[in-house]
Amino acid sequence: MKFGVPLGLLHPAAWKDVAVAADELGFESVWLPEHLVFATDLSLARYPGGADPGIRPETPLFDAPAYLCWLAAHTSRVLLGTAVQLLALRHPFVSARAFATLDVVSGGRAVCGVGAGWYRGEWDAAGIPFETRGARLDEAVAVVRRLWTEPVVAHSGRFYSFPEVAFEPKPVQRRLPVLAGGESAAALRRAARLCDGWISMPHTLDSIRPQLDRLGGGVPVTAHAYALGSPEEVPAWAALGVERLIVRPWTRGRDAVAALTAFAARYGVGPDIQTIDR
Repeated sequence: MKFGVPLGLLHPAAWKDVAVAADELGFESVWLPEHLVFATDLSLARYPGGADPGIRPETPLFDAPAYLCWLAAHTSRVLLGTAVQLLALRHPFVSARAFATLDVVSGGRAVCGVGAGWYRGEWDAAGIPFETRGARLDEAVAVVRRLWTEPVVAHSGRFYSFPEVAFEPKPVQRRLPVLAGGESAAALRRAARLCDGWISMPHTLDSIRPQLDRLGGGVPVTAHAYALGSPEEVPAWAALGVERLIVRPWTRGRDAVAALTAFAARYGVGPDIQTIDR
């Protein structure tokens, strides 16, 4: 089992120290969330299934691939992922350039987790129809994959059209992994048909089973498992087809590095050289 660390659940002042600790301890990956902008109108900020606003407009927001580029300079092994990037809020040129840059400066450690998003406010603010977000994301994923792999690319689609362009540099990884987030039927189809795996919301062993049943077999799964209780649970996750657990062993952010150290000792996490498919 591979273990990842959710930096977004910490104050940004701690991101560097926790990323460096994760790298040195042998955690496989660190992950940042992203939003482009928050509207001050909270009527559009109800998280699905929640009673309270899912955002606070005063929350500081960072460009996730750019911040991960900075963390790449302070780490050497750990993979650097987004959980998740709203790829379709930007032109595919912008998204493809951001992740290709991250992959190059990190020596092939980028993971592009993407999602359609739930928060209508930022789509309205950006002037992009919220109702088309899923279809836009599907097309954007297809376009960035071509930009990352083909010598020249021209595209004529429903949402994006451009004449033949060159796109260099290519990512270091032969296939920069794209993981689809989200729990809807459309998100699960996207993970299975267009992407290299699925990345879940926070789950327990019991709560993730219905999603995995809908997803079907053969799709690599990354699960947020914040309630992981003991090493004895890990084989049960693996038996479900989960290959990566994103864990939060701390209860207070200031204890994150110490908690990661204790987790690594308890769960047998140790440094391992990453092999990049170049």
